[in-house]
Amino acid sequence: MSSRGTSSRAAFARRFTDLIGRPPLGYLARWRTTAAARLLRATESPPDAAATQVGHGSDYACAHAFRRGFGLPRGATDGRSGPPVRGPP
Repeated sequence: MSSRGTSSRAAFARRFTDLIGRPPLGYLARWRTTAAARLLRATESPPDAAATQVGHGSDYACAHAFRRGFGLPRGATDGRSGPPVRGPP
């Protein structure tokens, strides 16, 4: 049986981290938070709608991810203020 095409989760995570510079779930969390920040800055979407649109399980999860990822509350992302919205990594 060939190992080509099959890989364990751990092997995938190691390879992803080597190539991208952060683990897959960390990358996904950063991507979601950045996408939500962009939505909040560019549209009139309410925070809970932006959270759902980018794949956060709840409004609370999105708010927590903002605090963890940017060190700021999600409300700091209104108008022209707020965290930088550069994409991952």
